[in-house]
Amino acid sequence: MANLKEVRNRIASVSSTQQITKAMKMVSAAKLKRATNAIVALRPYANKLKELLANLSASLEDGSSPFLVEREPKKVLVIVVNSNRGLAGAFNANAIKTANILIAEKYSEQLKAGSVSIVAIGKKAQEYYTRRKFDVIGNNNDVYLDLNFLNVSKITESIMEGFLKGQYDRVELVYNQFRNAAVQILTTEQLLPVPKAEKPKTEVTKGMQVDYILEPSQEAIVEQLIPKNIKIQLYKAVLDSHASEHGARMTAMDKATDNAGELLKALKLSYNQARQAAITTELTEIVSGAAALTGA
Repeated sequence: MANLKEVRNRIASVSSTQQITKAMKMVSAAKLKRATNAIVALRPYANKLKELLANLSASLEDGSSPFLVEREPKKVLVIVVNSNRGLAGAFNANAIKTANILIAEKYSEQLKAGSVSIVAIGKKAQEYYTRRKFDVIGNNNDVYLDLNFLNVSKITESIMEGFLKGQYDRVELVYNQFRNAAVQILTTEQLLPVPKAEKPKTEVTKGMQVDYILEPSQEAIVEQLIPKNIKIQLYKAVLDSHASEHGARMTAMDKATDNAGELLKALKLSYNQARQAAITTELTEIVSGAAALTGA
């Protein structure tokens, strides 16, 4: 009977867990829809702005904007974007692992010199790098409480200011790019200095070169676009990561629900076997007792 009670308790526990994972999957699915709408709406604008800036800045000199100036990367800042919560499979661990590989392979000398700093957007990365005694700048865990362009821009402005002051010579960005609920692509991008674009190909229409009239001037437009583009690119990365988080959590909870269902089947089979064994034992004892009384 003790065995039956133990199996019943396990069945109740697994059944409760299965209900919780189902509920969490539904919540993540609803949040994923909103997060997907946000990144899908922003992505074409961000990509077009990046393309436009590339076309305009390709013909400019390096000194036309301080954000284009390449310096020897003696001081490096790595922005790691993940989440405040777990239960999303390997979502957070993979982003941190990718950032660690980037630092180890590309900036090992700077790491040895203690010249690698971290900006963590998400509690998991914040805790991970703080425990390992990295130079973690600021605390941005609250950004997900009200995720919007203005709040992310405050982080970007602080990073841009640090770059201009020479606090770091290069800024790298690591995040999960959202593809769909089941697929998140780990992405590493150089945020600062803005990577140099290749000179745009000559556009020819009917055998004649097309020229553009820019007002007030190409330099003035680029001067305004570069800071805006930097802010948009980081905001896009955060939205990508936010959607990826909910997709990863929904997938993880779906798998957990399926696993709980398989475990329930196995436990119910064990329970039925134990119950049958108990009934058989009781019947045997009854028959043996009756036989003993008859013999007496």
